[in-house]
Amino acid sequence: MTESAGGEHAGTMSISDVAERTGLSTHTLRYYEREGLMFAPVDRASSTHRRYTEADLNRVTFLTKLRMTSMPIAKIREYVELARYGDDSTAERLELLLIHRMNVERQLEEVTASLTAINHKIGIYQERLSA
Repeated sequence: MTESAGGEHAGTMSISDVAERTGLSTHTLRYYEREGLMFAPVDRASSTHRRYTEADLNRVTFLTKLRMTSMPIAKIREYVELARYGDDSTAERLELLLIHRMNVERQLEEVTASLTAINHKIGIYQERLSA
């Protein structure tokens, strides 16, 4: 890549840029890297500062979706390790994500039932206050 006027490589982002764009902390991004959750090692500038690509950002964004849906770190690591094998692991990744989707759908049903109960209580209290 070429150097830009500010000394950064064109087309790359700093860890703080990625943190801002993903909503993750720089600490969490470093943790993901230490735990082997990045699909490939993050490139480093000669100053040792991390340089993330758009592909890195997209992958981290997907990992955050998995975490937000309560996928355990161990399962995310398994997914990432499978992804490193490329197309040879498509069936295994599909199975992992199908199982996770079933878990997320169950969670959604539970949250929806809880929200229904909360809305019911709110309705009772609103009726009491308006009476």
